[in-house]
Amino acid sequence: MAAVEAARSLPFAFTLTARAENFLRGQPDLDDTIDRLQAFAAVGADVLYAPSLPDLAAIRTVCASVSRPLNVMVGPKNQCFPVAQLVEAGVQRISLGPTCLRAAMTAFLRAAREVKEQGTFAFADDTVTFRELNALMTARDSETSNGA
Repeated sequence: MAAVEAARSLPFAFTLTARAENFLRGQPDLDDTIDRLQAFAAVGADVLYAPSLPDLAAIRTVCASVSRPLNVMVGPKNQCFPVAQLVEAGVQRISLGPTCLRAAMTAFLRAAREVKEQGTFAFADDTVTFRELNALMTARDSETSNGA
C-alpha cells in the first residue's frame, strides 16, 4: 500500500509493477502466487509480475485470475514463448529484462572463442554494418523530433 501511495504522489506518471516471486524462489505454488497478485491488484498495483511461471498453462491461469495486466519476461531458458502465444494466453505486457544484454554477450564470447580457438573471423560475416546502425539511429532521431 505504501508503494502505491508513493507512486501516486509523484508529479509524473509512474507504473507500479508488483511481483510475486514464488516460482523464482523455489515455492512453486500457483494458488499462492495468484492470491498474492490479486492482493497487489486490490491495493492498486498497475501491473502484476510472477517471474518464472513454468509454462503457458500457468500463465493463462494467472491472466484469467487477475484484474490487472500481467507482465511476462522472456529470455530465461524455457521462457521464450512466442508473442502470439503469450497474447493468446492473456498477457498484456512483455519485457526482455537482461535478455538483449545476454544475447550481445553470447555473441561477444562466441567471437572471442572463435578467434582464440580457431584463429578465424567468420563471426564478422554476420554482423550489423555501421550504415545499418546509423540508419536505425537516424530513424529514431527523426521520430523523436516529430513527437513520436
